[in-house]
Amino acid sequence: MTFEIRDDCRYLVSHEWACRHSGSVRVGISDFAQDELGDVVFVELPSENATLDRKSDFGVVESIKAVSDIYAPVSGTVSATNDALIDQPELVNEDPYGDGWMIELEDVTDSEFDSLLSPAQYREQIR
Repeated sequence: MTFEIRDDCRYLVSHEWACRHSGSVRVGISDFAQDELGDVVFVELPSENATLDRKSDFGVVESIKAVSDIYAPVSGTVSATNDALIDQPELVNEDPYGDGWMIELEDVTDSEFDSLLSPAQYREQIR
């Protein structure tokens, strides 16, 4: 099976993605991760203004198969959460890089962002 891997994003080994978005960094889980989880039925996200450290857990995704922690690919301050996921957690399955995004972070350093897996490295990991 072929999974979507966006070339404008960077990735964490644990399958979270980070993409620059209007001066902040938008975060979610990859197409591969949502497929492994199965149908997502619940998403728990942090509150706005929460400060996250790189690789710290910031939320939970519950599916029909499992409950999984979600990890911050980079450090930063939560500037937005995708509240649509409260009533429509299935958006994570339907559009993981679009309507299924989870949080936006501010104050992200370029060096931390650049240290994430490149799309090519992530493709190798899930191969």
